[in-house]
Amino acid sequence: MKLHEVNAPRGARRPGRRVGRGTASGTGKTAGRGTKGQLARSGPGLPGWFEGGQTPLHMRVPKLRGFKPPRRTTHVAVNVGQLAAYAANGTVSPETLASKGLIRPDETVKILGDGDVTTAFEVHAHAVSATARQKIEAAGGSIELLKGPRGAQTEGRRPTRSSTTVERGAVPRARSD
Repeated sequence: MKLHEVNAPRGARRPGRRVGRGTASGTGKTAGRGTKGQLARSGPGLPGWFEGGQTPLHMRVPKLRGFKPPRRTTHVAVNVGQLAAYAANGTVSPETLASKGLIRPDETVKILGDGDVTTAFEVHAHAVSATARQKIEAAGGSIELLKGPRGAQTEGRRPTRSSTTVERGAVPRARSD
């Protein structure tokens, strides 16, 4: 068998519809387009987003607002009340948190001040809130700030408005109001 001898199986190729060739053909006179109206005329017809006169989706949805900073840093938040659960030999660092499965190794960590510290911890983090620093140092612990990817917060630098924290592994507590 040669390439020029290969044929498609019977029924694989259908002939095109011959429209507008008389009433006996079934698609004569109006050629299967119905009577009158925009879709019966020649030309491109309706755009893909047309919804029959209803306000189209692209006009119903509000426009994007605001500004997304390109160098925004996001931190994973860990509260001081959780440090005891994630400490290894009195030390809490991104490596120990990653080994416990709380964060990914490439994420930055911010220590927040919710909860109480009863033992002294050596804390290595990318950012620390003022209340967390106060509680850790009051318990006899120490804090070392790490330089994170893409300029995360370091000593002496105020956090920008664009930096955010993501709570992970937080345990819901009963309110004491």
